[in-house]
Amino acid sequence: MRFTETPIAGAWVVDLDRLEDERGFFARTWCEREFRDHGLHDRLSQCSVSFNKRRATLRGMHFQTAPHEEAKLVSCPRGRIWDVVLDLRRESPTHCQWYGVELSPENYRALYVPPGCAHGMITLEDDTLVSYQISVPYVPGHQAAVRWDDPAFAITWPLSDPFLSERDRALPDYVR
Repeated sequence: MRFTETPIAGAWVVDLDRLEDERGFFARTWCEREFRDHGLHDRLSQCSVSFNKRRATLRGMHFQTAPHEEAKLVSCPRGRIWDVVLDLRRESPTHCQWYGVELSPENYRALYVPPGCAHGMITLEDDTLVSYQISVPYVPGHQAAVRWDDPAFAITWPLSDPFLSERDRALPDYVR
């Protein structure tokens, strides 16, 4: 795996190293030692997927609140997404800044989202599958979100008029 720092403190793009032959390839998507060597959460607690029927489906910007903040490694094994990490850590030098990257089966990339950051994505194709490797269990009552189009963040999304859940559509403005 190759780890590339993003402009967001603690967020990384992870490129997979593929071992290829006539059958296809093999690649590690998680290595406790390599994550620990980069100062990242090195344990997984759960893995989840989201299937998205429609292009322009937007999920985000979601996170868990203290003391259950989660790190995520997000990848896209089918379809394509624009994946975004948003820094909500008040003490961070990149507070309220965001970074986006395209994830797809063709580029074999993943985005590491550190604890205290929100995560969101928009599908660039129909029938897109997104994989999440998560450091801590989901805890009901600690899920939270900020609005995907909040002017406090000015996130640039590659598609307009996204398909949203009612929950994501109704989120209030972020209070700094």
